[in-house]
Amino acid sequence: MLDVVTLRVAFGLVAVGVLVLFYGVTYRSTRSAYSGWWCGSLAFFIVSALLFLLNGTAVQVVANPLGNTAGTLGAACVWAGARSLREREVRWWQLALLPAVVLVVSLLDDPSHDVWAGGVAYLFCMAALIGGSAWELVRLLRTQRPAGSAREQFRFAVSSMAIVSGVIGGFYFARDVVFVAAGPDSAVFRIGFGSQVTTLLTMLLLVVVTFSMSALSHEQQTTELRRQATRDGLTGLLNRRAFLEVAERQLNQARVTRHAAILVADLDRFKSINDGSGHAAGDRALVAFADACRSVVGQQGIVSRLGGDEFALLTLGGPAEEIVAEIAARYSAGAGETDPPTASFGIAAVLPHDDVALALARADQALYEAKDGGRARAVRHDDGSASGIDGRRSA
Repeated sequence: MLDVVTLRVAFGLVAVGVLVLFYGVTYRSTRSAYSGWWCGSLAFFIVSALLFLLNGTAVQVVANPLGNTAGTLGAACVWAGARSLREREVRWWQLALLPAVVLVVSLLDDPSHDVWAGGVAYLFCMAALIGGSAWELVRLLRTQRPAGSAREQFRFAVSSMAIVSGVIGGFYFARDVVFVAAGPDSAVFRIGFGSQVTTLLTMLLLVVVTFSMSALSHEQQTTELRRQATRDGLTGLLNRRAFLEVAERQLNQARVTRHAAILVADLDRFKSINDGSGHAAGDRALVAFADACRSVVGQQGIVSRLGGDEFALLTLGGPAEEIVAEIAARYSAGAGETDPPTASFGIAAVLPHDDVALALARADQALYEAKDGGRARAVRHDDGSASGIDGRRSA
């Protein structure tokens, strides 16, 4: 078998080539988060390999802990890349926590004399992060199903990455167990879990990710473009077209509910906020109102921004008047302004023969009645009745 130094040099050269390929071909063309995270991962793995080559030299006391940390950061980027495919946020502390632990433990574990300083923590964190990426990919397979011919290619790419990541994560965990039980100088560790085997497995991961990168990056780009086409950029809510499509589907699934209603809301005298306090203040009011709607409706309906300061909601989970009152209260509490604009609401029950467009038109008419009736109030179209809402207290 090749010696460790030769394998690490070979791994470094392969990783540099793959990094150039990922950045120059995939990341620059798609700007996908997945390919970006893998570029970062490869950069950290290359740095780690270079630092480990300095073991046995005068700078080992610094190079060894930094090598462990760089390797753990590379694994953290692998996990972040898998998580980005599920459109989940990755916070800086999630990336930095385990590498920081590895750095501290390695520095405290006599790195000047022991090339395996911090080994227990390093191996465990590598297992947790690479195994965690496999778990993220398995969850992705359960939830995301691209349409058309890309589906099988996508599933094959994700399945391959999940299997290889799971195998490598399991290998690092077993390596950690043998490290603790038998020690790094034992025959079982050197033969079955030494640096040669680890480097070869990591190169296998590079081969698999190279073949899957294009499919996963382009699917992520497609998902992002689809999201931009259906979401409002300021509030993150559905836009009008997406609202009509999604609401129609949900109504077909929940037609029997007696509480199904369409609500249309509008911020009162919103133009005066923009003119008097600036568009930033207007944007804050829109975001605060969107957050209030989202927090109240939750999983029991849909919220959208139709345009400007007009919002539409499909509610399935309770009396519309109670939902309006709760939205108004949360909006007032979370607006952050001393005198936020009030809101008016139009309500229309979804009748058995309705489609979403018909109910939306009735709710829109009810909103105009609420505006004409003095604003900061809700009007239900069904019977024309109106209920006032104290704008300063609850809207």
